[in-house]
Amino acid sequence: MELDGDAWRETRVLIDGIPGHPLYNGGRVAFGPDGMLYVTTGWTESRARPQDLESLAGKILRVTPDGAVPADNPFPGSPVWSLGHRNPQGLAWDSAGRLFAAEHGRSGHDEVNLIEPGANYGWPIIQGDETTDGMRTPLTHSGSDTWAPSGLAWRGDDLLLAGLRAEGVLSVSLDGAVSTYHPTGERIRDVLVVGDDVYVITTNRSPRRDGDSDDRLIRLGS
Repeated sequence: MELDGDAWRETRVLIDGIPGHPLYNGGRVAFGPDGMLYVTTGWTESRARPQDLESLAGKILRVTPDGAVPADNPFPGSPVWSLGHRNPQGLAWDSAGRLFAAEHGRSGHDEVNLIEPGANYGWPIIQGDETTDGMRTPLTHSGSDTWAPSGLAWRGDDLLLAGLRAEGVLSVSLDGAVSTYHPTGERIRDVLVVGDDVYVITTNRSPRRDGDSDDRLIRLGS
């Protein structure tokens, strides 16, 4: 898109044919350190699509900034980078260039995953600590609790996870330990680290929550 006067104008489509749903759409878009564009997509409440390489639902996609399929994608000619996702909404890369993603589970079992090209993260066949051949288990998950994870960012050696149901920011270490970094009492949609400061945005005016609190951009500080 480009700014045309006071309005944004769509200039072209980079990737289309992504199935939609009222709730489960993923929707995170981020450039990786490799210069490629990564896109998360939800499962659209279809048990078949996340495991179907012909469908773009329930996946993390990777394309060039022009929308082409990179030659080093794991499935030739396909934008699919990883599969078996339910509703991934957070992407973050560490200093070594490794990709991590946060996604919503069903009735708990929200996950943080280390994403590797071509890997299958199991939905809807496995979740949480369940295992089966050829499918990955998460770095950590919420068990029977619900974080409703959204944005994801690195701060030092830990991941910061924006929690909608958790109503705050959680800290996730690489050994899978999870703690509360900052409770806010508000639905946190995204988190951004700028220098020593942490910024978050809220989603309080949501049909998923009662009340009419205004939404805010908050600086949490160091």
